[in-house]
Amino acid sequence: MGRRASREVVMKLLYQLEIQKDSREEQIEHTLTQHDFTKKDKDYIHDVIDGVFKNKEYIDNVIEKYSKGWKISRISKVDLSILRIGVYEINFRKDIPFNVSINEAVELAKNYSGSESSAFVNGILGKIAKIRLLPLEGNKE
Repeated sequence: MGRRASREVVMKLLYQLEIQKDSREEQIEHTLTQHDFTKKDKDYIHDVIDGVFKNKEYIDNVIEKYSKGWKISRISKVDLSILRIGVYEINFRKDIPFNVSINEAVELAKNYSGSESSAFVNGILGKIAKIRLLPLEGNKE
């Protein structure tokens, strides 16, 4: 299926899990049975979903810090799902270059959110990536 399609499924699942508080595992497994995923795709989907939930407080704090004046509760659920994927990939997935995570997030925002969301997502993730690129002693997160 490919990483782009897997990322799109993750975004939809994160959105769904934000709205429906049913069993996370049941919702993931149900979604995985609906598509023809490779093992690599399934591993990526599980890693990102589990990683976002495991690190949700940290991820949401980073999003809020760099969204300048936007509380998490004010960000649309679709944008929030996209941002969570981007922040997770930038901070925890060393196999994905920052620019790929940002570009993919912007494309998701263009396809699934409002007209200004892609710029919003790009701005936040761009700021976060710049901080992540600084040498450790300069990283003030």
